[in-house]
Amino acid sequence: QVQLVESGGGLVQAGGSLRLSCTASGSILRTNFMGWYRQAPGKQRELVAHITSGGGTNYADSVKGRFTISGDNAKNTVYLQMSSLKPEDTAVYYCNVVTSTVTTGVRSYWGQGTQVTVSS
Repeated sequence: QVQLVESGGGLVQAGGSLRLSCTASGSILRTNFMGWYRQAPGKQRELVAHITSGGGTNYADSVKGRFTISGDNAKNTVYLQMSSLKPEDTAVYYCNVVTSTVTTGVRSYWGQGTQVTVSS
């Protein structure tokens, strides 16, 4: 099993910054992707950004130029630096990891979610 622990959410004013982090633990063999999704009230969960084990990144158009995803493979940790935050960034942010363990094949795991609220 893989456990994900997220931290860093909170309340911030528009234009402010927050950094989210997510650490995966367990008998991890290899991580393929680590990323962040978000879900606002009444909306579907959407991809914010993800990063591959090789460092390749992908961002939603709505966050390009404002958010930066980075990872530490040795620590199985992914970060999301969010700057120039807007009220429309308000959502629950979920960490997602696609990885394999000593007992399983490649699977997708989700964190419990962390609330980000941006006030206008």
